[in-house]
Amino acid sequence: MKTYDIPAIDAVVNLWTPEMLAIRPNRDAFYGGKMKVTAHDLKGVSHEEMLRRMDAAGIERSFLIAAKVGPIMHKASYHTPYAMVAEAVNRYPDRFSGLAGLDATEGMDGVRQLEKAVKEYGFIGAHFYPHWFELAPDHAKWYPFYAKCVELNVPVQLQVGQSMLYDPQHRLRSVGRPIALDAVACDFPELKIIGIHVGIPWTDEMIAMAWKHPNVFIGTDAHSPKYWPESFVKYINSYGQDKVIFGTDFPVLEFQRTRDEIDNLNLRQEPKRKLLRDNVLRIYGLNPET
Repeated sequence: MKTYDIPAIDAVVNLWTPEMLAIRPNRDAFYGGKMKVTAHDLKGVSHEEMLRRMDAAGIERSFLIAAKVGPIMHKASYHTPYAMVAEAVNRYPDRFSGLAGLDATEGMDGVRQLEKAVKEYGFIGAHFYPHWFELAPDHAKWYPFYAKCVELNVPVQLQVGQSMLYDPQHRLRSVGRPIALDAVACDFPELKIIGIHVGIPWTDEMIAMAWKHPNVFIGTDAHSPKYWPESFVKYINSYGQDKVIFGTDFPVLEFQRTRDEIDNLNLRQEPKRKLLRDNVLRIYGLNPET
């Protein structure tokens, strides 16, 4: 088995157990087609199997998302129960951490759920998809959640870039232009904001936001490293080395494949270590042993 010189932390991982898949709409056509998830994985991946794959890829910890994918009343939407992610974290506290999904339509009830997730379940951050609500990151409905994240001192990660056609019967606009983070970062300078999914096709716009604002960072998940824009690779390897964190969006990207592709980018050792480990520890306020 290949060994990796840097133990990585994956900041963007989907809970993908058979139990979770049983309570969400069937998206096999999307994940098996456009995203190339294997037929085996479409049936679900147990915690134990995920941990085996993490070990093979030199990943010591993953952040599991209790995702809220659209307004719950819509038939194309689903919410991952916070308790389901909390159970995984409680079983494997040295390998998993929890992220609380956000639904802008839940208002203050959702804000209180976020607070409970952090204070009672020990979740370390928040997460949301702007396009599933067709509400850009700078929409007022997200602001109460941002304020609560500041109060709780936890980062928020959100998808930037284009959205996909997950359900042909429920087409969603791409509302996650990275430039929308400009207003958020200006209004909440204490909030740690992570634009995940690289920002493609507006990667340079995402780089500009991370360069402008001390509190804005970039997540590398969902897009294979071998296809990352050249400007992004140069950014990681130079003046942006403190601003980018590693993620896969598993099962969209396989753990080991993603790590191998990063190795093939020929990054300098220090920026590579920051990407895979050091930056996320600093941004989320975690100890190396946590």
